[in-house]
Amino acid sequence: MKTMGLLSIHPDGHTMTPEAILPLVVHDLCYEIGGKQLLDGISFRTDAGPRTVVLGPNGAGKSLLLRLCHGLLQPSAGTIAWAGTAPETVRRCQAMVFQRPVLLRRSTAANITYVLRLQGIPRRQRRAMMMEALEQAGLSPLAAQPARVLSGGEQQRLALARAWVLKPQVLFLDEPTASLDPAATQAVEALLEHIHRTGTKIIMTTHDLGQARRLADEVLFLHHGRLVEHAPATAFFSNPQSKEATAFLEGKLLW
Repeated sequence: MKTMGLLSIHPDGHTMTPEAILPLVVHDLCYEIGGKQLLDGISFRTDAGPRTVVLGPNGAGKSLLLRLCHGLLQPSAGTIAWAGTAPETVRRCQAMVFQRPVLLRRSTAANITYVLRLQGIPRRQRRAMMMEALEQAGLSPLAAQPARVLSGGEQQRLALARAWVLKPQVLFLDEPTASLDPAATQAVEALLEHIHRTGTKIIMTTHDLGQARRLADEVLFLHHGRLVEHAPATAFFSNPQSKEATAFLEGKLLW
């Protein structure tokens, strides 16, 4: 049996939904390097559905938190627990896209079919899955173009399409529009809205408060490596409960 994001493919070609990996429960998470505590005692739970946006000033630990949850780093202390699933299932059912996408020296289409081949997707299914992903990303006309000559916004949408093609249950995004102009940002946000509607849980960082207001259903606010607030987005933006969050929303520098 081959796992395919939200679906599992059996040798007979039939599919079934694998075990859910959510909720994600983080308890007393710490990360230390070189004697410096970068994350200190972070605990939270996030469930399937709501889009989770991680906010905070530079150096708060936002990107580090995502890398730990995704499994790229190991915590110094504390636990990161998915819903009782095997590690292999967790790895296959989540993906991460970084601020600067890393694309292969191949065509736009081949960047996606390569991932499908690595995951053992039968050849006859790869093209249909690739075309669906490119269409949703608005990249179908650029399928034959070398990926590395695409614009910054097109490259980011390709990275998102490549991560989403296997229908992961969770998609981590680290500042996905940080270097993009308003039009490119709008295109990326439209794609993220589609990904959200298909059932993929989005957990992302952003420095753009306007974007956070548009996309967030819940907010994790970090400051100096600590989780200061975890609240529904409407409550966080209208009535923050900490002086740090209040200052951050007012555009004041935090030290």
